[in-house]
Amino acid sequence: MRYFLQRGGWFALTLWAAITLNFLLPRMMPGSPADAAIAKLSQNGPVTEETRRAVEAQLGVPDGSLIQQYVDYLRQILSLDFGVSYAFYPEPVSGLVAQALPYTLVLVGLVTIASFVIGTLLGVLAAWRRGTWMDALPTVGGSFLTTFPYFWTSLLLLFFLGYVAHLFPTFGAFSATTQPGLDWGTVVDAVYHAALPATTMLITSLGGWVLGMRNAMITTLGEDHVTFAEANGIPGRTVALKYAARNAILPNLTGFGMALGGVVGGSILVEQVFGYPGIGFLLFNAVTGQDYPLMQAIFLMITVSVLVANLLVDILYGILDPRTRR
Repeated sequence: MRYFLQRGGWFALTLWAAITLNFLLPRMMPGSPADAAIAKLSQNGPVTEETRRAVEAQLGVPDGSLIQQYVDYLRQILSLDFGVSYAFYPEPVSGLVAQALPYTLVLVGLVTIASFVIGTLLGVLAAWRRGTWMDALPTVGGSFLTTFPYFWTSLLLLFFLGYVAHLFPTFGAFSATTQPGLDWGTVVDAVYHAALPATTMLITSLGGWVLGMRNAMITTLGEDHVTFAEANGIPGRTVALKYAARNAILPNLTGFGMALGGVVGGSILVEQVFGYPGIGFLLFNAVTGQDYPLMQAIFLMITVSVLVANLLVDILYGILDPRTRR
């Protein structure tokens, strides 16, 4: 219990530090968030100080002392009120994030989980059957696939399967004539549009899980407790999964926690290539539009999700390997 309380304490401290940095960094940047809007107005003539103050008030630029701004910022986080988007004015930031988040969670989340499960099982199989074609095929294939960056693979699939073969749509999450809902036709259309982005992320991430699990598994297979289990006549499948894989999966589990925490951030390049309306696509538009409130909200969500994922991994470590509690 002491181990879990310590993990929870460190999580709370790190979360507070992340929230504070997310508050300070935009305010340490030169200029004001209203400068982009004022720059557009200045093209029609000089901007007076009254006009500048009116623009800042309209955009919700914070004023007052830094401590008062920090208190207001914490209050806004608790109420999930992140202000108004500059790039999509007058849309509230929370509404934009709420619209984009489900797309990323479904697409990136399911692909990350599927890639981890498939890659881990293939790594266990490759290590247990090392020296055979069952080892060579996933190992060589995984090494080959990990050399391809996300954006290059997505462009290849988009060109050949989208523009040349016309097998899959090339943009968006739904057809232009589809109204988003929970009916069967909408679900099929959404899966059809998500096929290429999901395939891209699955191809480029699968090899890392295979190679990581295989290497850790081979090291674990040489330990005494595995040899002792084999000498006692325990079936090979039980030895591979219960004795070897349970310990070998710990490094992969750490990587999975980091990947799962990054789900909220989405895959910016993949979503941008396919025009998929997830968090990554929204973040790209926020950066190009100098939308500070939207960027701040998305960065905070990404940071919190990574911290929560790391906390869950720490808890799983304590359950799977009691030695870590000491």
